[in-house]
Amino acid sequence: MTGREGDEARPRRALRADAQRNEDRLLEAAAVAFAREGAGASVKDIARAAGVGVGTLYRRFPSKELLIEAVYRQEVRRLCEAAPHLTAAQPPADALRSWMERFIDFMAAKQGMADALAVVLTDDSEKLHTRALLADAITHLLTALEDRSAARPGVAAQDVLMALGGISLMAASEERRDLATRLIDLLLHGIVTN
Repeated sequence: MTGREGDEARPRRALRADAQRNEDRLLEAAAVAFAREGAGASVKDIARAAGVGVGTLYRRFPSKELLIEAVYRQEVRRLCEAAPHLTAAQPPADALRSWMERFIDFMAAKQGMADALAVVLTDDSEKLHTRALLADAITHLLTALEDRSAARPGVAAQDVLMALGGISLMAASEERRDLATRLIDLLLHGIVTN
């Protein structure tokens, strides 16, 4: 177990409200910067975009790698937490489509951080944990479809996740986000019955 895993097992001390707002703004600005510029994004620019000083950034994230890891974890968490919110607000097929589009955007941001993530996320258990979280979110969305008898039988969350990963890679290699949306339409035709 790495030090980070041990740290994760301990409950994190709650931040003061202003410190939490600063952290949230830093992670948001960093996510945008890493998606746009990759791991080479300037921490000074990230701090400026978040409206804080570089010292504030470094107090919370002593290295760029720790910032990248925090952004990655937050984006995974947000993506997974979106599934129940989407199913509560939209018809199941629309919720699944919205979530898939968010997944593609998540993967595009992740690709911008790929080199740094390869260094930071070296533990296979972390990757498996992320896949399990994403599969759980997809299962939630598929269950909402099944509850309305609107899903083809036997659709596995892991298969949907793998298909989305492939769509993401193809769209990225072609540098065409619109291609991802068209391929999501095809994937949905294989999942949704009406």
